[in-house]
Amino acid sequence: MARAAPSLDQKLDFLRSPTAYGRGTARVAVKETRLSWLFLTANRVYKLKKPLRRSHLDFRSLAARERNARAEVRLNRRLAEEVYLGVVALTRDPAGKLSLGGAGRAVDWLVEMRRLPEVRMLDSLIRAGAVEPRDIDALAERLLAFYRILPAADLPMGVYRTHFEREQIRNLAVLGRSRHGLRGPGLTRALAGVDRVLQREPGLLDARVARRQIVEGHGDLRPEHVCCLAPPVVIDCLEFSRTLRLVDPFDEITFLGLECTLLGAGWIGEQLFRRLAPPLGGAPSARLLGFYWCYRACLRARQAR
Repeated sequence: MARAAPSLDQKLDFLRSPTAYGRGTARVAVKETRLSWLFLTANRVYKLKKPLRRSHLDFRSLAARERNARAEVRLNRRLAEEVYLGVVALTRDPAGKLSLGGAGRAVDWLVEMRRLPEVRMLDSLIRAGAVEPRDIDALAERLLAFYRILPAADLPMGVYRTHFEREQIRNLAVLGRSRHGLRGPGLTRALAGVDRVLQREPGLLDARVARRQIVEGHGDLRPEHVCCLAPPVVIDCLEFSRTLRLVDPFDEITFLGLECTLLGAGWIGEQLFRRLAPPLGGAPSARLLGFYWCYRACLRARQAR
């Protein structure tokens, strides 16, 4: 008779134990995000996806989690090759013993990463007042090299704009609920700014597609995903949705600038634009950049509800 698959609690209990990671591991720190559990040893991080379903993803099956883990490593190596070490199977032998990369049948899949120094993450540096202009110059060089090698996405006209229209419907549905306590003139202006372009100037977005400016980028360029090493690395792209990775580089740069501004370092976004706009063919119009800023602000508010 086949042995029943281990429960999620059994997997988590095993991964929380230092014994799961071999000799020399004295402590395991555990962090939980919306989509994953992270198990941190002294110099490694192991990421296990939650078996859940959302609008852009479905991790309920073992096969889906394996595919996603392999995609996560492949896509994140574009900006952090030295960080993403590979995919590791959580296995169970015939006696029922769980192990990482051991003998037996795979019962789940984890991404293995090199642990980064938290003090060098961009959000930590901003809070400590320790970001140097040279750190941002180095980040600009890394991003420029990334965007320059990305081929333009082959998108039918209207698809890029339709994505924003669909997300704006969700923004209005969620942020319009007074119980979230998010009403206010700032939010109203941001929502109106998105609507204004979508309804009156949709050609601003269509023109970016026509000029082949849309690429398969990172999708979630935030300070907590940037580590200011030499060279800097950028982790945690949106590996589970190509739709969300299809971006205008200036949308991503705007998003990072917005997040840095909210942390009190608005100069970072300004410096990135100065460094990146000329070699990327020049910045789009102020109206389109304002649209990207308003859209990202609304999306951020929706996700923080």
